[in-house]
Amino acid sequence: MIEEYKNIKVIGFDADDTLWVNETYFRDAEVAFANLLSQFETVNKIDQELFKMEMKNLPLYGYGVKGFVLSMVEMALELSNNNVSNKTMQTILDIGKDMLNKPVELLDGVEEVLKTLSTKYRLILATKGDLLDQQRKLEKSGLTDYFHHIEVLIDKQDVNYSKLLNHLDIKPSEFLMVGNSLKSDVLPLVNIKAHAIHVPFHTTWAHEQVDEKETNGKTYKTVASLLDILPLLN
Repeated sequence: MIEEYKNIKVIGFDADDTLWVNETYFRDAEVAFANLLSQFETVNKIDQELFKMEMKNLPLYGYGVKGFVLSMVEMALELSNNNVSNKTMQTILDIGKDMLNKPVELLDGVEEVLKTLSTKYRLILATKGDLLDQQRKLEKSGLTDYFHHIEVLIDKQDVNYSKLLNHLDIKPSEFLMVGNSLKSDVLPLVNIKAHAIHVPFHTTWAHEQVDEKETNGKTYKTVASLLDILPLLN
């Protein structure tokens, strides 16, 4: 174990694209949606407008598949000037249902890491999105027994993590967050003087991307895979 982590008591793991595949399914759904509505606009323009619609609706619907589907429905109505067919609407709903029914594909080394660390630390799943969907995915994953509990956060900003640490009754220096998003899983923890390890995923949602100036002067570790955190914590 490295000296930096000697006081860690609780480790929070992000779920989507840290423990299992998720963003890939959203990208596939965006392609399917754009092709479905291509009679009204170019595929690239549809993709851009759908993202804008998601951002507009985020404060209302929150994160997750259900909000994404509602944004697709609204976008279809807008693009078609309210002339979209019932069949197309049904296809949009089917795209969403297919996303919710996807099998949970664990990323490399996940179970080995959780099994090893759960004997020494209290592990929690700290994610954002739809509670029912995240609980369903955790159950499908077979990883439930490794976690003390699941925390589904409304958002992952400094204030949300501060409230979480108060709930856990631990100091920032006693908490480590592990995740794929610099914006959601790393930088807010650095801001509140907690610890964070970045485990990049090959695809990042545009909303989660940060520019270089946002990371300047921020202290955190980046590893190539989840397995690489074991030597740091054992």
